[in-house]
Amino acid sequence: MSILDLTGIAQQFGDKILYEDLELHLNKGEHLGLIGQNGAGKSTLIKIITGEQLPDEGTIAWQKNIHVGYLDQYVEVDPTLSIKDFLKTAYAADFAKEARIGELYMEYGESMEDKLLEKAGKLQTELDQGDFYQIDTLIAEMSSGLGLDVLGMDTPLEDLSGGQRSKLILAKLLLEKPDVLILDEPTNHLDDEHVAWLSQFLQEFEGTFVVISHDRDFLNQITTHIADIEFGKLTKYTGNLTKALKQKEQFQETYMKQYASQKKQIEKTEAYIRKYKAGSRSTMAKSRQKQLDKVERLTPPSSNAIAHFEFPYAPIVTTLALETTDLEIGYQRPLLPPINVTLRYGEKVAIRGFNGIGKSTLLKTLIGAIPKLDGEFHFPANTKVNYFEQDLQWENPYQTPLQYLSDHFPKETVKELRKHLAKAGLPNQLAQEPLSTLSGGEQTKVKLCQMTMQKGNLLILDEPTNHIDQATKDSLRESLANFAGTVIVVSHEEGFYQDWTDRVIEISQ
Repeated sequence: MSILDLTGIAQQFGDKILYEDLELHLNKGEHLGLIGQNGAGKSTLIKIITGEQLPDEGTIAWQKNIHVGYLDQYVEVDPTLSIKDFLKTAYAADFAKEARIGELYMEYGESMEDKLLEKAGKLQTELDQGDFYQIDTLIAEMSSGLGLDVLGMDTPLEDLSGGQRSKLILAKLLLEKPDVLILDEPTNHLDDEHVAWLSQFLQEFEGTFVVISHDRDFLNQITTHIADIEFGKLTKYTGNLTKALKQKEQFQETYMKQYASQKKQIEKTEAYIRKYKAGSRSTMAKSRQKQLDKVERLTPPSSNAIAHFEFPYAPIVTTLALETTDLEIGYQRPLLPPINVTLRYGEKVAIRGFNGIGKSTLLKTLIGAIPKLDGEFHFPANTKVNYFEQDLQWENPYQTPLQYLSDHFPKETVKELRKHLAKAGLPNQLAQEPLSTLSGGEQTKVKLCQMTMQKGNLLILDEPTNHIDQATKDSLRESLANFAGTVIVVSHEEGFYQDWTDRVIEISQ
């Protein structure tokens, strides 16, 4: 049974056409993964589905009385609430029933009307049959599964990092048990063990969900169907991601053969028409022209822009890349015990630790964005650091990628800047759109493009894969593996770094 029908959806931003006549039918119980290249319009489609954004054309029809839960990581929350109290708001309706029961008993004491007792009894039955008397247990299980318990359940929300806050909002959404879950990159701020827990939770989820994720293993484990947005159209496949990609490959091979066969036949017919249109066989030539005019021609196969990254190397003579001595990082107080690390020059290292422990703070301390609290760290002379920050924040979000890069590299011509952006997988059309209108993956490509335009011998990257598609990840992985200097990367995706890093540094308290 279909619980959501999207029909004739069209969406365009400036000159960028996202969809033309897109359709999607979501059935009850389906676990749907939404995939597509960066900028294909996945997050925009989620906004259309949730009603946050209206399409230029088309209709969105939900089945009546469907409770939809959307992972909105930017929702406003009361910063003074504790983690536990915030999670309890998932059961606000039940607490309201409990309060109403108390009011009904008070009213009964004054009026002695039996109908008040009946109302109270009905509400009490609803609480008894629901989760009301298991709330503390359910919150504890959810907090443990997503790693919130280690933060302290009495911790106020204002003390949480962005990643911790995202996990908290996800936990509340899951506790609400909506009929339909809408999740946009839910694993971005989760460690491996918490991704595994969420995967198991979603596999056992009896409702319906739509999830966007660039994590292939995660999608393979949780999905029963895949919806692929490509070139403005949506194709739905039955099965998990691996099965869907195999079906897509088979379809593309069949289409390529059909296109090549038709093209060959058309060329043969056109050659015949040219040869005989003025001779004794002109009547036959005209007949074939009429037949040719009626042929519904297949469109040439399209291809996505593929990113290629080359990080320019600044030569340096040294055997040491970084040394820390009793380094303490944090803000008012240290986040971690004193750090003592030595990196050899040319070493490639991944830093891993649970979300919010201080990985980003460590990187920002090393580049000088945050002052150290105590201890020392040392880079050799002539070290040139090239840094990627995970937060997609811009001083002027209304600038275009061309304007942004021009400000940072004023000696480069517009033509050269376009070439750099195109090489990073951002076509000319998007190079002239405001940064704020680009997808997370497209904004990431702009930042990575900036890195490819400045020489360095130490690359420091903080969660560079959060928003990029698999093809872009593969290209980035290859470029980092081939970089001649030192690389430090923070990533929650073991599959991204495990085959090219020399070692993994675990950060713990």
